Amino acid sequence: MVVKEKSNELTLVRVYDAPVKAVWEAWTDPEKAAKWWGPRGFTITTHSKDLKVGGHWHYTMHGPDGVDYPNKTVYFEVEECAKLVYDHGANDTQAPLFRVTVQFSEKDGKTTMDMRMKLATAEAAEAMAKFIKKANGTSTWDRLAEYLEETRGCKQIFVINRSFNAPVEKMFEMWTNPDHLAKWLATTGCTMEFIKRDIRPGGSTFSHFVGNGIEMYARAHYLEIEKPYRIVYTQEFCDKDEKISRHPLAPTWPERMLTEVTLSPEGAEQTRVTIKWECHGDTKPDELATFVKARGGMMQGWTGSFDKLEEYLAETP
Repeated sequence: MVVKEKSNELTLVRVYDAPVKAVWEAWTDPEKAAKWWGPRGFTITTHSKDLKVGGHWHYTMHGPDGVDYPNKTVYFEVEECAKLVYDHGANDTQAPLFRVTVQFSEKDGKTTMDMRMKLATAEAAEAMAKFIKKANGTSTWDRLAEYLEETRGCKQIFVINRSFNAPVEKMFEMWTNPDHLAKWLATTGCTMEFIKRDIRPGGSTFSHFVGNGIEMYARAHYLEIEKPYRIVYTQEFCDKDEKISRHPLAPTWPERMLTEVTLSPEGAEQTRVTIKWECHGDTKPDELATFVKARGGMMQGWTGSFDKLEEYLAETP
């Protein structure tokens, strides 16, 4: 999520590995939208939808805590596979929170979603950005990536994004310099120490984690590093002798995971980090089921690591 300096507008850009028609249908078909719309853990019920200028989308969001949030979207512009303009957050007793303009464009089979959210003042935009972050609102667009991958590629993935106030070169250092990586990668309540550290294509690391009442070891193998934009590696849990083992708290967790880290500049001084996580190699049905059910926990774990990264960036020249 980006707040333009002294602006009443929030911007959000995502690139999806799917043609624009598939992304448009995921947005506009109520049955498809029900598979992903809303922050992680939410569900929705559509009561009616009339996708046209002046039409309404009347739906209720159901929070994981059982609280319902009625919504009534009003459409002002509808250009098929290209553009939507609508008010968000209104219902029969509440005025809209902001005006949304979202544009869709396709290149080389991938779709860019460019969303602008306009509020009354710059102060309101800043407050809304903080609220969205606290509510994990941007996980909605991570869920869309997962839905598109599942329906088009028949593959289950986990996706999470976070924007950081740091240039892409510095963010790349946070991911590839072991001295930096050890300071923040372990989730909240844990510490990390590298026993072996060789971060390069073909290299590997062996790490020791302690915290939250557990001790564990993990190994990573680096497959691709494209400075300063992309890092791909596999990872697996090990014992202290570097022999493959299982997660100490989840015996059916997949043996090996594939992590893809994408670093996207958002201006000169801001970078968006996208994590794509999936099972790698032979995966048993119960392991895949464990992975799919654990997405909420994955979001919590990565959010803790990202919070630590934000703090570390603030104190690192």
